[in-house]
Amino acid sequence: MTCEDCALGYEGDFETPRLARLSREDQRFIELFVLSSGSLKRVAEVEDISYPTVRNRLDNLITRLNGEIDHDQVRKQQILEDIDSGRIKPKQGMRMIEAL
Repeated sequence: MTCEDCALGYEGDFETPRLARLSREDQRFIELFVLSSGSLKRVAEVEDISYPTVRNRLDNLITRLNGEIDHDQVRKQQILEDIDSGRIKPKQGMRMIEAL
C-alpha cells in the first residue's frame, strides 16, 4: 500500500475494507449516491446522465460488492482452516476475521 501524496508505503499481509477494494470510479459513485441521499434521480441530474444509466451503474456496483462479500467468505473459511491445522494461532486468526 502506498500513499499517493507522500509516496510512503508498506507491504504485508493485511485485509482492506470492501469499499476500499472497489475502483475509484465506484467509490466516487457511492459517495455521490450517499450525498444525494440515495436518490438515483439526483445522481442522474448531477452527472448529467440518464436515470437508466445510473440504475445500471448501481446494479453493476451491487454485483461487484456481492463478489467482494463472497471473497471475504472464502477468506474467512481459509483462516478457519489455518487455525484448525495449526498454521496460525486462534487469536491471530480471530483478528484476521474481524478485519474482514
